[in-house]
Amino acid sequence: MKPLKLISVLVVGALGLGVGVGVGVGSARASAVAGETPPAIPAASNSAANPALPVEGRFPALSGATTWLNGPALTPSGLHGKVVLVDFWTFSCINSLRPLPYLRAWAAKYQAQELVVIGVQSPEFAFEQRLDNVRDALASHAISFPVAVDNGHRIWNAFQNEYWPAIYLIDAEGRIRYHRFGEGDYDQTERAIQALLVEAGASGVEQNLVSVHGTGAEAAPDWDNVKSPETYLGYARTERFASPGGAVQDTRHTYTAPTPLDLNDWALSGEWTMGAEATTVRKAHGRLLFRFHARDLHLVAGPSTHGSTLHFRVLIDGKPPGSSHGADTDEQGNGTIDGQRLYQLIRQKAPIDDRTFEFEFLDPGVDVFAFTFG
Repeated sequence: MKPLKLISVLVVGALGLGVGVGVGVGSARASAVAGETPPAIPAASNSAANPALPVEGRFPALSGATTWLNGPALTPSGLHGKVVLVDFWTFSCINSLRPLPYLRAWAAKYQAQELVVIGVQSPEFAFEQRLDNVRDALASHAISFPVAVDNGHRIWNAFQNEYWPAIYLIDAEGRIRYHRFGEGDYDQTERAIQALLVEAGASGVEQNLVSVHGTGAEAAPDWDNVKSPETYLGYARTERFASPGGAVQDTRHTYTAPTPLDLNDWALSGEWTMGAEATTVRKAHGRLLFRFHARDLHLVAGPSTHGSTLHFRVLIDGKPPGSSHGADTDEQGNGTIDGQRLYQLIRQKAPIDDRTFEFEFLDPGVDVFAFTFG
């Protein structure tokens, strides 16, 4: 797990595989402003609490949100008497997207018992602060529950949160009773929801568990075959960049790609500018290559000019992906960059092996931020 870095007011954390707290945890040390100490969550009495769900603290304020979507602003006092699930996420993070089918299912299943699901959109990249991008993500992922836009990471700090994704359950008395960092343990989380609803006196709480099947980027990962780490493509945090001569920072430069690449190495070919957060293709037919081992390959990317639609083509081991294409490509590997988001480019059929992925940009002006896998 990596410490949180700060660029201006932007929290830049590390996503990918966590260590010790669950597979698929994105790690980030909570500190939204240099030198600011996050406020401590006050301790709470454990009286009358289910011992299986000990009291972990009080429900912090939600007033730090820069705005609310899908409804009016919510407050702990206004939510008193209800069980509340708070999910910290960010819309271009694959680890944040894969739990969404469960969140939607729980919000629907326990609506009659007045479970309140709240998403806290806490950005990692600068483009995740744009409200139009957040609204597009809510529409794309059919998110209808309330979402607090936490561009200043004030809610993040109030919870002393460190991870994308992170789920907190608050009981009807306003006490934090459960948390889960990272993907997984969905059955355990739902059992905790049920226990808190029963404790609050809700009737008709079903004891069965939801069954969900995510599609596209929301599909469950194939952890047994993930041998490639999340890889950032800006010079501030990149690793294993293999183009000869290394990165030329903040300057348009012509790169070449070595052949072959070692596993988890990446390279550029053509004219690019490598910035701290993103790398931008400057001339048509620039190429981005990665030697990877995973079922799924995703790229966080977007047009440099907001609103543009740009074209690309992908290859695996020099060939079109065919039936191994992702949700954002066709069998010939063709696709478009039409917004700032995560793109699923490859979903391989078995057997999964080391492969060389090649992304050719048919138009200039695309920013690339990170590869993620699943």
